Amino acid sequence: MSRFPILAPLTFGACLALSPLTQAQDEIKLGFIVKKPEQAWFINEQDAATRLGEEKGFEVVRLAGEDGQEVLSAIDNLHSQGAQGFVICPPDVRLGPTIMRRAEQYGMKVVTVDDRFVDADGEPMEAVPHLGMSGYKIGRQVGNAIADEMEARNWDPDDVAALRITNYELPTAKKRTDGATDALLERGFQEDNIFDAPQQNTDTSSAFSAASPIFSQNGDYEHWVIYALNEESVLGGVRASEQYGLTAEDVIGVGINGSGAAFAEFSREKPTGFHGTVAVSSTMHGRQTAQNLYDWVTEGDKPKANTETTGTLMTRENWEAVRDELGL
Repeated sequence: MSRFPILAPLTFGACLALSPLTQAQDEIKLGFIVKKPEQAWFINEQDAATRLGEEKGFEVVRLAGEDGQEVLSAIDNLHSQGAQGFVICPPDVRLGPTIMRRAEQYGMKVVTVDDRFVDADGEPMEAVPHLGMSGYKIGRQVGNAIADEMEARNWDPDDVAALRITNYELPTAKKRTDGATDALLERGFQEDNIFDAPQQNTDTSSAFSAASPIFSQNGDYEHWVIYALNEESVLGGVRASEQYGLTAEDVIGVGINGSGAAFAEFSREKPTGFHGTVAVSSTMHGRQTAQNLYDWVTEGDKPKANTETTGTLMTRENWEAVRDELGL
């Protein structure tokens, strides 16, 4: 009889010791929270993360976080499901400290994608791993692409106006438009010919509303260039230019992303003022951040503090080849 009281607890204890490890490997669950779940860029990111999860054997919970309260609710949701961490593109980078307090309360690991958290002083939160575009460098690619096309059309910079659709509340957006502006000025563009159109959101309708009065207030210019933080916003500017009566020959719009919105524009029977977009692989962003978080959760390998990507110019002539090359 004396054998069983001793052996049984040891056997049971051994099972307990193995159980958490087995559960950790078999039941990894990670969240992927995006600020605009209806936009093609974020759909691609979440799709890529989901496919990686299927390959690696972990679950990806796709959630929306379009404002601070929705983000916190999403984190609570993930905690209730037993998630070990999440990737997030925040609706407002200034929410970083609040989001991290909630995540730390639940012991969850966090990786940001596209837009980087900032602290109370507006400085990047270096402790939170981030993967995103080099906004300034990509902006310069936009500016140089516009300048190249202006030269190809033999436009005199003195006679060309620029519609700069801005969102300075988002640091990433400011870096992109600043980069484009600097590149244009270096290529001989006139600073006095740049007109700002502050947008309330980052979508096409918001950009259209911001852009429309700029055209009507500056009717002396026959040629226009358009740039913004993303291609959806540039498309809003292009639609506004069309409503004003400008043709594709009078407009050069260059966006950033490389998503379904650009593909649809390039597929139109007749060219529009949307000349191109600097394509970045949203698929890569989604897959890589999910991989980084998974490795951190399962192996303890914390990702780099900041990983920056650049892009490839996509136009009506090469968009299908670039799309296939980048896996968009």
